[in-house]
Amino acid sequence: MRRLLTLLAIMFSGLFLYVAGTTQADDAPKDKAKGQAKGQARRVLWTTSKVIGSPEPPPAYKTEPAFPKLMKFNEPLDMASAPGTNRLFIAERYGKIYSFINKKDVAKADLAWELKGAKDSKGEPMKQSIYAITLHPKFKDNGYIYVTWIPNPETERQPKGSRVSRYTVKGDPPVLDAATEKIIFEWPNGGHNGGCLKFGRDDMLYIVTGDGSGIADENNIGQDLSSIHAKLLRIDVDHPDSGKSYSIPKDNPFVKTPKARPEIWAYGLRQLWRYSFDRKTGDLWGGEVGQDLWEMIYRVQKGGNYGWSVQEGTHPFRPERKMGPTPILTPVVEHDHAAFRSITGGFVYHGARSKDLEGTYLYGDFDSGRIWGLRYDAGKLLSNQELARTTYRIVSWGEDNDGEVYFLDFTGGGIHQLVKAPPDTKSQAAFPRKLSETGIFTSTKDHTPAPGLIAYTVNSQLWGDHTCKERFLAIPGNGQIGLDEITYPQPSPGAPPGWRFPDGTVLVKTFSMQMERGNPASKKRLETRLLHFQQFPGTQEYGDQYWRGYTYVWNDEQTDAELLDEKGMDKKIVIKDAKAPGGQVVQNYRFPSRAECTGCHTNAAKFALGVSTMQMNRDHDYNGKAMNQLAMLESIGVFTKPLPSPPEKLAKLVDYNDSKASTEDRARAYLHSNCAHCHIKWGGGNAEFKLLATLPLKEMGIVNVPPAHGSFDIKSAKLLVPGHPEQSIIHYRMAATGLGRMPHIASRVVDDVGLKLVHDWIKGMPAK
Repeated sequence: MRRLLTLLAIMFSGLFLYVAGTTQADDAPKDKAKGQAKGQARRVLWTTSKVIGSPEPPPAYKTEPAFPKLMKFNEPLDMASAPGTNRLFIAERYGKIYSFINKKDVAKADLAWELKGAKDSKGEPMKQSIYAITLHPKFKDNGYIYVTWIPNPETERQPKGSRVSRYTVKGDPPVLDAATEKIIFEWPNGGHNGGCLKFGRDDMLYIVTGDGSGIADENNIGQDLSSIHAKLLRIDVDHPDSGKSYSIPKDNPFVKTPKARPEIWAYGLRQLWRYSFDRKTGDLWGGEVGQDLWEMIYRVQKGGNYGWSVQEGTHPFRPERKMGPTPILTPVVEHDHAAFRSITGGFVYHGARSKDLEGTYLYGDFDSGRIWGLRYDAGKLLSNQELARTTYRIVSWGEDNDGEVYFLDFTGGGIHQLVKAPPDTKSQAAFPRKLSETGIFTSTKDHTPAPGLIAYTVNSQLWGDHTCKERFLAIPGNGQIGLDEITYPQPSPGAPPGWRFPDGTVLVKTFSMQMERGNPASKKRLETRLLHFQQFPGTQEYGDQYWRGYTYVWNDEQTDAELLDEKGMDKKIVIKDAKAPGGQVVQNYRFPSRAECTGCHTNAAKFALGVSTMQMNRDHDYNGKAMNQLAMLESIGVFTKPLPSPPEKLAKLVDYNDSKASTEDRARAYLHSNCAHCHIKWGGGNAEFKLLATLPLKEMGIVNVPPAHGSFDIKSAKLLVPGHPEQSIIHYRMAATGLGRMPHIASRVVDDVGLKLVHDWIKGMPAK
């Protein structure tokens, strides 16, 4: 043991362990690292950081828990107030409804209902899904609650798979009586099921159905008035026709249109995810989730045609398809996917707490956590601006009887509200606009990192459209990392824990590309991305982590890089390629927007994708001497505690380029690093499967599972068909460059190596 300790001491004194600038590019593992380490066995501190604050004007609002003592809900999907009472109701995704008294210090939520009884073919309880709830305008008198739910979500495309039921709620605290169910309306499920339902000021019940399709309105029914799908319906539940549960209001717009469903109020709606009525004007506002490029806010009108799937917002989608009988109306606002990717419609604010918001329509985005507000009057958009930036998954909004507005965090299960933010002008003015001003490099031109930066490599890198990368970990001062301390959100099967970073940590990654394929000497730096961590008060469950992504674009002279604006940028790059027609290729390279950064660096994936135990558990070439990165970080005191086990006993991903590893392990590692940050529970991927290498194959939910978002005309398509990559949607989407491509952000070029690896893995699977 003494001999071993002596040997380690000699190694540590000779290694550059704490050095700035020990690095190697992904495509040059034998290159000598820049910035040779000097000094003794101690940690060099990074003290030059200028990455402070944000380059954008600070939003006018921030968020806070609306009911800080209240329990966290499990995947809440909707919120509704009970007219005539002081209670709010919350619906969880998998079949529970709670209510609680609407006061800030409320500490208890009462269970009102739990779906029970349904079982699958194996006798196991099914996860029946609730989509939305609303309460009757005369709830205080009749106790009626209306629930959109799917009795059997595990069966694809049932003729009556989506259902609106009315129940009676009794008692105090209120309890839903399951025996009182009255089925109001049913329609086929599959793909987008809509589900939102609200009573208008006319006391009519409005129900949205969704297009019932996974992708591209594959049934071509968005403009078809004979179909119930992709529509907003309006029915009268208080005066039903004889033998029915509702009647058709005589003033519905298509009651006299041949072959049209008389329930239809508006159409051409792909997935109107949350709509509401302005309590003062009666206007109906909704957030329409787009497909390829756009997210829309609509002011939905009687008989309105909102274009799907001929158009996506104001943009052509399938212009050759037959249009409905009325003109296509334009959105009041549309956001491209650089900023919004899954819009969540909200409410027009008429509360007393935030007078500045009076008359503002509030809405948010599920993927980016951003909150915006618009003002509209007399047919004109008066203003539209960002109000707050959050790390929450904004899945729904709610309004209480006093007009106060709240939003639900799907991942964290909390209820939040907007509050005025204190003024902050210093951080924006001081934020570095050039890479040379960040304090990260002592010589930006030579790409020489500042003292204290720690170079690192990962086991299984993210595909970057032919780029190679150099990575640095920048920890300010003597800050320390808590190894595997971030476990939230849980339960999340297979989700590896994440590292807890000190405030001000910056993850640095420079992307370079060979301007002549196969010639490393032609490499040119394109961008340097920073991921900047800000510590918030509270705990994991209260969203105490905030990560901001920034892109610096290198100039042609390769002397410096300038901060890109928040919208990102496309740039066509001409690359010599002897194998290409004409000897060159033109690659449309994407420099990501701020919002696109958050699309991959998700809360569920613990934000820092590469700086994790599974990715960092490998040797790194420190100035010609290899050492395990975890052991190195431990030796210089970066971790708050010693490693729980030697590195060889800790979790790690395989290198998918390592031919010595099995094809299965390599393919699983590739999917883990390239896909699992989204395809993980609560990761933002709206498909019910997980691509984590930490899960057994049978628990990933992909083998012989029907696709939820379209089959792309592939016969007998499944997510993964053992032995048949040509029938496997996962393989198809990896090979696509247009509609249906995965990943849908961060890459536009097919990774031929990764595609072949996944192909060979599927091909080699036994049929059973």
